[in-house]
Amino acid sequence: MVKPTRVTNIIRSLRLAHGQMTQAELADRIGVTRQTVIAIEQGRYSPSLEMAFQIAHVFHVPLDDVFHYPQNSGETS
Repeated sequence: MVKPTRVTNIIRSLRLAHGQMTQAELADRIGVTRQTVIAIEQGRYSPSLEMAFQIAHVFHVPLDDVFHYPQNSGETS
């Protein structure tokens, strides 16, 4: 079984805020399947860095507005 990623995202919210964009429409715009978009939204798959930038570009927002990675309490910045 594949371990879920710790990276979270707000892709679904961004899609809905951008004219009720469907998963299929986003998939077409970034060159992947709808199933890939579903897996990314659900946190079952982490996109490549290039794909992550493409997603952010579609919504005209910075990458870190779309994807978030939790910091451990023991980490230093």
